Amino acid sequence: MGAPRGPLAGLTVLDLTSTFLGPYCALLLAQMGARVIKVEPPEGDIIRYVADERHTGLGPTFLNFNRGKESVVLDLVAPAGREALDLLIDDADVFLHNMRPGAMTKLRIDPATVLARNPRVVYCHAVGYGSGGGYRHEPAYDDVVQGVCGLAAVQGGSGEPEYVRTQVVDKTVGVMALAAILAAVHERSVSGCGQAVEVPMFESMATFLLMEQQGGRVYAGRTGGTGYARTASPYRKPYRTADGMISVLLYTDGHWRTFFRLIDRPDLADDPQLRSIRGRTERIDELYRLVEEELARRTTAEWLEVLRKNAVPSMPVNSVEDLFADEHLAAVGLFEDVEHPTEGPLVQTRLPWTFSRTGAAPLPAAPSLGRHTVDVLSAAGLDDEAIRAATGRPHHPVGEPQSGPPA
Repeated sequence: MGAPRGPLAGLTVLDLTSTFLGPYCALLLAQMGARVIKVEPPEGDIIRYVADERHTGLGPTFLNFNRGKESVVLDLVAPAGREALDLLIDDADVFLHNMRPGAMTKLRIDPATVLARNPRVVYCHAVGYGSGGGYRHEPAYDDVVQGVCGLAAVQGGSGEPEYVRTQVVDKTVGVMALAAILAAVHERSVSGCGQAVEVPMFESMATFLLMEQQGGRVYAGRTGGTGYARTASPYRKPYRTADGMISVLLYTDGHWRTFFRLIDRPDLADDPQLRSIRGRTERIDELYRLVEEELARRTTAEWLEVLRKNAVPSMPVNSVEDLFADEHLAAVGLFEDVEHPTEGPLVQTRLPWTFSRTGAAPLPAAPSLGRHTVDVLSAAGLDDEAIRAATGRPHHPVGEPQSGPPA
């Protein structure tokens, strides 16, 4: 057998997204074998320049989100650029963008226009807010959506609202967009027709949060009673041991019986209220305070040994730096050595999922801005003059690294 190509080999994705949500979705498609053509404006995706220490438009965040893609520069405001995009649409299986409605209409990349050009394309529009609501024209970024969807309030607990310290909305909704795209691709295999798919950040995260936070409001007519007591407890946190930190989750009846035995508290094991999850939830602060006190009495290694021996979920608390020395991640080969033609050797993560028959495609490093413009547009039938007109960069050699961020 040849090298693994991934389960999406043969699928062509036209990616007009920027920042995190869309690029993450497109990255996952590429890691599963799809060909991803990343269409960028002349100044490039803004995250090219985040923490860009070498001033090449290849900062670490861009390198991670855009592996395995082909970068094509098009000036979509220019007629020649928009016409070149049509040629790429003709051969695309998936058309993905995250532009606001006004920009989408101005550039004529709305669903009706794109599907009229290619009726088989799966058109995915990742938006901030659904097109049927009053927020539909509002700009949306991760922090804003964390606030409006209730996540920041839940994260802050009884104190001030807080943001999760990673782009959790962008990446979560990016995976949701991936699921929606694959569903539409499957349906096309039956019907032969493409369709438009709208994936809104606000609605997606509201449903995500409400799964366990809706509480009593699941019953029609009820007001109040939202939240999930266990996750709301201020004592639910990584716990300090005698020499470090540990993560422990006591959840099932068996977990708690085991823990009460380990700390020599038969009175708690015999307490009728604590034998059920409902009763324990009513006293969750008391129980988590107890866990905090008891875990401080032994070292992390001692607790991990005894808890794992008794099948109680427990792990050390890693920093981001610790992940690069984690024995399990090394054993499963999560980190890959990638050689970049201008940035040198890189360490990046592979697709975390595995496929027993098709494998997953090994990816090259993320491209410099416009690296594949000439090759892709020439294959689409454009000559040198047409390519120069389409890119809007007549004085910049397409495919070469830029010397710095856009002005």
